[in-house]
Amino acid sequence: MKQVLNHARIVLADRVIENGALEIENGLIAAIHEQPLPEGEDLAGALLLPGLVEIHTDNLEKHLMPRNGVLWPTLPAVITHDAQCVAAGITTVLDALSVGDLEGDSVRLDTLHSAFAAINQGMDEGALRAEHFFHLRCELAYPGLLAELEPLIAHPAVKLVSVMDHTPGQRQYRDLEQYKKYYGKKKVGWNEDTFLAAVEERKAKQAEFASRHKQAVVEMAKARGIALASHDDTDAAHIDEALRDGVAISEFPTTLEAAQAARAHGLQTVMGAPNVVRGGSHSGNVAALELARAGLLDILSSDYVPTSLLHGAWLLHSQAGWGLPRAVATVSLNPARSVGLNDRGDIAVGQRADLVAMTVRGDVPLVRKVWNGGLRVF
Repeated sequence: MKQVLNHARIVLADRVIENGALEIENGLIAAIHEQPLPEGEDLAGALLLPGLVEIHTDNLEKHLMPRNGVLWPTLPAVITHDAQCVAAGITTVLDALSVGDLEGDSVRLDTLHSAFAAINQGMDEGALRAEHFFHLRCELAYPGLLAELEPLIAHPAVKLVSVMDHTPGQRQYRDLEQYKKYYGKKKVGWNEDTFLAAVEERKAKQAEFASRHKQAVVEMAKARGIALASHDDTDAAHIDEALRDGVAISEFPTTLEAAQAARAHGLQTVMGAPNVVRGGSHSGNVAALELARAGLLDILSSDYVPTSLLHGAWLLHSQAGWGLPRAVATVSLNPARSVGLNDRGDIAVGQRADLVAMTVRGDVPLVRKVWNGGLRVF
């Protein structure tokens, strides 16, 4: 069945059609017109974008544990998370599931395998409105990492593996005071002595496990053709290390130096859309808008706030001075291609009809309608 979306400002990969029409057939984009057609669904001048592609969201965690100590049934949590993503214009989701955690008792450890199973169940049963894949975040200093990872990584829906090291004293937590401030909220009983003891314990685990775990994880990902990302690169040496590992994506570099080195060596740089929306990093790292203005930003991730993805892209346009096609590519074309999804991410004939109609109020984008494979899902 053919659908026509009419009177839309269509954002293509290289330009914007100011008043055009789009034809959809069998879930794919069949034709793009520079002028409106005589009939079709009237979008009344709304911007029409490709469906957003999210490659790193841990938004599911807050639905798995909506209140401290309260675990929610897993499939209902996944369905709620999915609905929130679709309402934000996200039609392709790489759920970022942490394999390992340095903080002991953790919702991440408790729900890893049940969440993985529930997402697959939701997809198999048609209960989800976005298309879901997996991003496995491997905490290198976690002792049980490989045992947790091996049953998951062979699944065909795994599209990205990242290597992380949240050991205090380096990378994101090179400033121990920032680490204490962030995790002290969860460890109410910490005093100076117990805090320093925890830091030493984590450093000991890093020394024992991180190097050999990373080698094993990299080999497992390469053997399966899965894209690799580094995490919280802080300096040029971290980028050199990532290159030796075969990494193609630098997630959340913490400094301008690291982002410059990533660009110089051809790595794609991911920054958090919440960083853009808030005007800076919550942990004192480099601002995403600073990287954008320096031409060092390729991909945005909503991380922990799904609505930040579209909002962040819009702010790249309105505050960093990027053209709409370039800004929109950070949340569609670039993330899709970075993980090997070549059938989506831009509005072009033959691509999936994953689409978002949006308007703007002030400087805030509003999602009006969403289609996934030509099916209206919001």
